[in-house]
Amino acid sequence: MIKLLKKYKAFLIGSIIMIPIFYVLDYLGLILLPKERSLEIAFYAIFWGFIVALPFYHFKKNRITVIKILTLFSLFFVTLLVDSYMDLPDNPITFILLMGFWFGLAYLLMSTFIIKYWKLITFIYVPLILYFLYLRLFTGDLEAYLKIKEDIPFYMFFLPIPILFLIWVFEQWKWLQNLKAEKAKTELSLLRSQINPHFFFNTLNNLYALTVKNSDRAPDVILKLSDMMRYTIYEGEKETVKLADEIGYLNNYIELHKIRYKKSVEITFDYASVNTHIAIAPLLYIILLENAFKHGVETLSENAFIHINLYDDEDIIYFEIENNFDDKESDKTNGIGLKNLKRRLSLLYKEKHNLSIITTTNLYKTILKISKHA
Repeated sequence: MIKLLKKYKAFLIGSIIMIPIFYVLDYLGLILLPKERSLEIAFYAIFWGFIVALPFYHFKKNRITVIKILTLFSLFFVTLLVDSYMDLPDNPITFILLMGFWFGLAYLLMSTFIIKYWKLITFIYVPLILYFLYLRLFTGDLEAYLKIKEDIPFYMFFLPIPILFLIWVFEQWKWLQNLKAEKAKTELSLLRSQINPHFFFNTLNNLYALTVKNSDRAPDVILKLSDMMRYTIYEGEKETVKLADEIGYLNNYIELHKIRYKKSVEITFDYASVNTHIAIAPLLYIILLENAFKHGVETLSENAFIHINLYDDEDIIYFEIENNFDDKESDKTNGIGLKNLKRRLSLLYKEKHNLSIITTTNLYKTILKISKHA
């Protein structure tokens, strides 16, 4: 809170000093404060305090902006002096100077919006300004103008302001949504890049051992590894892939792991009951499979198994994976992989997924449900 006050102290000071300035201007007759309406005066003081504080807040950041703001305030006070000196109701000169002040201030505060919608603003305000000047200058003397004014709803001159404000609010909301989308996209890209490269290094070491032995299995390992790297690099960047491609990737991963182990490992992968043409985000299941090998097979010297079942119904795609592990050897921390997966699922499928983990004495089962209609 203290840091926030220090950062924006210029606005706080501006709001405080505007109250006595208001009363001085009221005493001099340059403005007319509403009597016995302290809350309204406080509101005006806060608003003008923020405006006055802008030069001081931006002074170290952008001196050109400060000069522009000070110029606008000079224009505003000149307008007050002209209006006080001429003492004319709805003085056209005052009106034009005030319009120049407000449009200039709006341009400084939200230049992008003004530049984008300048045609709309011109279309609204130029006819209104011309209409006012026509009524004020070309419909007779002052008494005739004041009589006409009584029959004309002058709020029409202020009606475009809330409309333009709502457009500006919508623009800010749209900008914020785009910013969130870009942030999510960047984060997804980063999460994809965190797919564990350790597996590839291990496979390359195994491949080296096979080539040294002139094993007939070396070409097959090279082909599978090449397919996996291509999939990770190219298909992994896509928003969705066919389930058939993801299944092929998982099968290659399993086959390459089988080459590593001299011990017997029972691995089953049943995907006969799934529609392989379904589109799904890539590289989701691989993290669960990696965990089954790392925290299951790696901890057991014998009787290790991994059972995988992939199927679907009308609404949901189910991925179930179960493995055993040595309770004494297994690393019970979730690790970055599972955190990565949970974050990706929350970004991609939001409320349309469910990840559940069931752990018993030496069995670990994960069930991932993803809606087809996400």
